[in-house]
Amino acid sequence: MTVPTTATSTLWIPEEPDLARMYTDVGAALRSAMAEHGVDVLILLMNGHVSYATGASWPLLDAGLSHTQRPVAIVVADDEHPHLFMPFREGADAALHVPADHRHPPLYLEFDEGAQRLAVVLADLVPPDAIVAVDELTGAMRDAGARLFPAGPPREAAVVIGASQLVKTPDEISCIRRACRITEQTMAEVQTQLTPGVSQLALSATFVRRAFELDATANMLEAIWQVMPHSRAEGQWTTHGDLALPLLTTDRRLRAGDVLWTDVSITYGGYCSDFGRTWLVDAKPSPRQQDQFEQWRTILQAVLRVTRAGATSGDLARAAIAANGGAKPWLPHFYLGHGIGTYPAEAPMIGTDLGAEFDDRFVYPAGMVLVLEPVVWEDGTGGYRSEEIVVITEDGYESITDYPYAPYGD
Repeated sequence: MTVPTTATSTLWIPEEPDLARMYTDVGAALRSAMAEHGVDVLILLMNGHVSYATGASWPLLDAGLSHTQRPVAIVVADDEHPHLFMPFREGADAALHVPADHRHPPLYLEFDEGAQRLAVVLADLVPPDAIVAVDELTGAMRDAGARLFPAGPPREAAVVIGASQLVKTPDEISCIRRACRITEQTMAEVQTQLTPGVSQLALSATFVRRAFELDATANMLEAIWQVMPHSRAEGQWTTHGDLALPLLTTDRRLRAGDVLWTDVSITYGGYCSDFGRTWLVDAKPSPRQQDQFEQWRTILQAVLRVTRAGATSGDLARAAIAANGGAKPWLPHFYLGHGIGTYPAEAPMIGTDLGAEFDDRFVYPAGMVLVLEPVVWEDGTGGYRSEEIVVITEDGYESITDYPYAPYGD
């Protein structure tokens, strides 16, 4: 394993996820969160939220670019099954545990006709005084707000979803682990192509092809193969004067000595991987670059020593800062780490501009899955960044990531 794994007697992750059991367990957690927040119905448009609530998943090249042709889920508090409105046939088989009478033709909510149709659906499902929460409002939904939400403006569904998603079931963790295994196997093939003259787009093509051959469901973001500048002056201009990350992939051809920060994510069963490593193109690390990697590993180990149920985001941030000589080992306006599930980055976000008081209030429960991504960078080098995924347990953590650090180390 790439990071040490603490012993635990409380964590069980099935080798193969039981999707029907996961659907039942997630549904119970979601309805419990709705009751806690006083919400009668959820209207979900965001891909990851729909997948979470219904168990449906569908192939996408880039989940961030799916808008009009997207499923919609409606979750009613007193109904054990969500209603799924699916605009395409792909992915329908994955929703077979949603009863046939809860699977419906699509709702195109970007259009007035779709919003009006939604009003009819809601009137049939819930009373007019029902408390509704939504995760996204289209323009058409805003225009039809009085009819859609007669009890008043809708609440924010992300609060309910976030509470439900924080602790992962064993089957959810199994899906995340399988997504990581697919990603790591794919990236091993991509890394063999890392030679001068290859384009970033060619790496993306290899990644997407191989990931889907290995049963990935969706490509969750445009793959990042960012060539890091050796100084701020050489890098992209930003409004806050710091490093620009991430930058879009282009047809730029790699050169010997390029320092490449990678970041990719796919899904399996609707759940994400998150892979990050620093690669060198046809070169070995200089002594200074090797020192940066060793510093990164020191920071990671310091963070892992305090990672367990009952710890807070503040505990992890302080451990990272102390191991880095008092400076934050992450990019300004970014974070040290984050959660993961049906999206590559979920709550909590560690070390954001929300501040230390916010971090200290976020207490980690057992079963939360966390991505740690310290950064070591200074003018004169391309820096070092990698990502590690761990599951929080009562007495520590369990590592999910299993990929070497070549060419910096094993």
